[in-house]
Amino acid sequence: MILRPARPADAPAMAALLNEIIAIGGTTAHQNAVSAPQIDTWYITGAKVICCHIATSTDGILLGFQAVDTNAALPEGWGDIGSFVALTAQGTGAAKALFVQTTAAARAKGIQTLNATIRADNTLGLAYYGRMGFVDYTQDADFCLNDGTRVGRISKRYDIA
Repeated sequence: MILRPARPADAPAMAALLNEIIAIGGTTAHQNAVSAPQIDTWYITGAKVICCHIATSTDGILLGFQAVDTNAALPEGWGDIGSFVALTAQGTGAAKALFVQTTAAARAKGIQTLNATIRADNTLGLAYYGRMGFVDYTQDADFCLNDGTRVGRISKRYDIA
């Protein structure tokens, strides 16, 4: 596995990976397909980006990516984390390896706490963040999908030591 910071040239593969996850449903807050330019702005080069790392196989296949950005709704010194792993790469350790890179980069940029807000029906995401040491700190039981389905969401925090 190769871990490195994401670059604009990675945006098309990152969009394809995220769109596959969106199409399957149930494990991301994103509900609409995304484009490479959106990925670039949201996760790689945009003004709110703190860091973004990708994991690839040794032959260059994107396994996943993880990003941290600023969020005006969060306290100063906090960053919002998002994690996306290809279904074929789940259980490979890619997400855990990305988290090591992410926390080091976030710490270097002055982030003290990471926030992960996860759909309450995303059992895989909730379990992943729990394994990484995140703890629940608030819930929004009324969060609904675009179609009106109430799924709720849970916010977890991780204090970077």
